[in-house]
Amino acid sequence: MGPRSLDDQFVGYRRRLIEQIRRQGISDLEVLQIFDQVPRHIFLPQGVWPRAYEDAPIPIGYGQTASQPSLQALYLTLLKPTPDEKVLEIGTGSGYLTALLGLMADRVYSVERVRELSARARSALDTLTLHNVALLVGDGTIGWRKYAPFDVIVVSAASPSVPQAILEQLADPGRMLIPVGARDLQELVMVRKQDGEVTEEVVADAVTFVPLLGRYAWTPESGEGGQ
Repeated sequence: MGPRSLDDQFVGYRRRLIEQIRRQGISDLEVLQIFDQVPRHIFLPQGVWPRAYEDAPIPIGYGQTASQPSLQALYLTLLKPTPDEKVLEIGTGSGYLTALLGLMADRVYSVERVRELSARARSALDTLTLHNVALLVGDGTIGWRKYAPFDVIVVSAASPSVPQAILEQLADPGRMLIPVGARDLQELVMVRKQDGEVTEEVVADAVTFVPLLGRYAWTPESGEGGQ
């Protein structure tokens, strides 16, 4: 059974998910249309396919989760990558948000610390023939300096503060979304760089992401959970 026939089985569920996202207050038509172009289930382990189109985080193994789609839609609505912009994503995870970003931006560079998740995401991205996405296995808190600066930076795991190494790779002007706070509860912070000045604005409170592991965030030795 090919990818198209598999997608046909889920298209109705995907449309209902888009309606749920709309009811959560996401009205940006471009963002909603992007969600209609990407089948979420192919980015998830087959065992959780029955839950693929719930507006909920889904376990993907290795202590990680695929984020709630309405939260990812909020990311895209706030950041609005354009076709001439370069994006850095910290935390590839399932690769679903990576694919959504790839349909909006010129290039996406995504870093994931779990090799198996990066490989699985690469396979799903190739199924969609998304060739403007580059993946790296490594410490996301270091970023991907080779391709800096980035117009947009998306951090999909929580950090105790904004890692300086990542901030240095943000273009001027540029914008970044990152969950900041304690391990179990964070605020979603929009970081903007303009004319050499950096500003931070809380755009959502009481959010919960898996912790960002790495040199400039939580460390495994501290007992904090996985990225």
